[in-house]
Amino acid sequence: MNLITIGMNEKIETSFKLVKQSEEMIIGRVALEHKRMYRVWTEQGELLCEVSGKFSFEAISREDYPAVGDWVVIKPRAVEGKGTIYSVLPRFSKFSRKSAGRTTEEQIVAANVDTVFLVNSLNEDLNLRRLERYLLLTWESGANPVIVLSKADLCKNIEEKIAEVESITFGGVPVIAISAETMNGFDRLTDYLEPGKTIALLGSSGVGKSTLTNRLLGEEKQLVQEIRLGADKGRHTTTHRELIQLPNGCVLMDTPGMRELQIWESSKGLSETFADIDQLSGTCRFRDCQHEDEPGCAVAAAIESGTLEPERLTSYFKLQKELSYIERKHDKRAQSDEKKHWKNINKQMKHKKKSF
Repeated sequence: MNLITIGMNEKIETSFKLVKQSEEMIIGRVALEHKRMYRVWTEQGELLCEVSGKFSFEAISREDYPAVGDWVVIKPRAVEGKGTIYSVLPRFSKFSRKSAGRTTEEQIVAANVDTVFLVNSLNEDLNLRRLERYLLLTWESGANPVIVLSKADLCKNIEEKIAEVESITFGGVPVIAISAETMNGFDRLTDYLEPGKTIALLGSSGVGKSTLTNRLLGEEKQLVQEIRLGADKGRHTTTHRELIQLPNGCVLMDTPGMRELQIWESSKGLSETFADIDQLSGTCRFRDCQHEDEPGCAVAAAIESGTLEPERLTSYFKLQKELSYIERKHDKRAQSDEKKHWKNINKQMKHKKKSF
């Protein structure tokens, strides 16, 4: 395995040299994760790895554990085809969402990704409000978004659909319509598929991510199913996140469709995604304008003139409210995790004293 073609660079190599504890340790990249067991690409081949006991003891939250795309430090047992993970190297990008359910916990969907292909189907399933969520989290991740509109052969008004999508991107995000049946549009994707780069495919179930992977790979690796009659959408097929290396060395990360996309932290993603509202807010009469019924509100004026859709402002308010809620819950969770961490350390210290 050539580590450079799968994304390793000087910065990652320097981090590895600073962290490794012995000469026998090597660097690898997590290609697949299943119940805290990891398939890791290394120069010694693919190894099945688990984290060390010390790693598990020191991990405070789910975020501390390896995710698909992570670079990790391993002590290999090459003869067995196995290894032990001792640390995770710093991530340069991280696409996260709130984990499903009531718990306030971060779930890392993709790590160390250069570009995110936000795959949406050009049919009745196209949802601008959901796409805004994906854009918000992508901007926050540190990766660059590209919107890929799949199944163009099934759409009769492609230009109209593209215009709808571009109305929430302001020309700052590429929007590419493709067809896996006719291969139209695929030539525009090749600019991003370079050796050493990692592309994550994100989107809802049945939008064609696995089909796109198969076309780019040149073989039927990922299982796909036909569109359900009457439902106008494909069936969910991918069940786990996985790195797949293209013939030229570029790495794809195929992911399961996300039925629920709850946002996580976002310090800049909201202003990037809603740049139009952010710019209008700067011209309101009052600095603390809430864009409701204040006089001189530029946002309200834009809605009245038809240059801003009311649904977009509603989406902005909703996401802003969610972020405030997550921030409050996250602070409480962080305090709780910190207490548990020090409680475990104190127990360990007391146990050592009794041993003496």
